[in-house]
Amino acid sequence: MELNKIIVFKGKKIRRVLHKDEWWFSIVDIIEALTESSRPRKYWDDLKRKLLKEEGFIELSEKIGQLKLPSLDGKLYATDCANAETLFRIIQSIPSSKAEPFKRWLAKVGYERVQEIEDPELATKRTRALYKAKGYPEEWIEKRMRGIAIHEELTEEWSKRGIQEDREYSILTAEIAYATFGMVPSDHKKYKGLKRENLRDHMSDLELIFSMLGEASTTEITQSRNPQGFEENKHTARLGGKIAGDARKKLELETGKKVVSKENYLALGQPKRLRKTEK
Repeated sequence: MELNKIIVFKGKKIRRVLHKDEWWFSIVDIIEALTESSRPRKYWDDLKRKLLKEEGFIELSEKIGQLKLPSLDGKLYATDCANAETLFRIIQSIPSSKAEPFKRWLAKVGYERVQEIEDPELATKRTRALYKAKGYPEEWIEKRMRGIAIHEELTEEWSKRGIQEDREYSILTAEIAYATFGMVPSDHKKYKGLKRENLRDHMSDLELIFSMLGEASTTEITQSRNPQGFEENKHTARLGGKIAGDARKKLELETGKKVVSKENYLALGQPKRLRKTEK
């Protein structure tokens, strides 16, 4: 699986993606951060031609991957990316006063993943600290972190049973969500007034709890039935989600209130309570 994230260098956003257990960074974003060019893609195209002609770029180009990263419209597009080692070589060819501080920054953020692989607790601590810094309530953070752990356990079970493609992971996750909440994640996001934001980062406590129930149930059923391949795991995902969906419906019947909420955490300046997009 790949994990998309955005980090910042001197006010410039750099997209990166987790690929082959290390961070790969958008080369165009880095070009823009270092050169402040208004046309970073053209700058990169020109630089590639120069490197190919003058510095034997063929060997280096083999280390550049076309990985999918989110664009301004929220969709994923294939983008030239490279790991930290390859980027150091590219940066050497860019005349910029920011080159040296950028190298130090890149070494730090690139090494974070190495540290997290060696000590997985570091990733958890960093994520928890990030939510706390944004102002999320402690009780919410506990549920969110538990939800992340449950989701990772489920995806590990899927990977053991032949699920490899990002698209398949997304479909299976959506199957659980639909059976749990009665709507797919994209509709859930629209209902909350979200665009590019992570849906689970804007869920209420109850939404997080039912998400966990659906995925934990799917994990238990998967371990018990040992489904193989995409179609069998899709059926199991629906079963796990249905358990959470049935529980949600029973709660709604008893309380007279819907679990799925329009509330979100977009107003991070006042995150002690969720902000309603409309009454």
